[in-house]
Amino acid sequence: MTALPARTRRIIAAFATLAFLAFYIWLATVVADALPDSFWIDLIFYPVAGTLWGVPLIPLLRWAERG
Repeated sequence: MTALPARTRRIIAAFATLAFLAFYIWLATVVADALPDSFWIDLIFYPVAGTLWGVPLIPLLRWAERG
């Protein structure tokens, strides 16, 4: 079995990233709406949610850029 060309892997990764981000944004808004209204909860939730989106994408980006 031959490996996918780099260009194909990058296109697949780009579409997968867009799909994941659409899902992640939807999930973050659902969770944010379910949380109680509190400044301190917002102060913790939004930086964490704004940072965690990148963690699941690391393996996908590594796969897209492998040599």
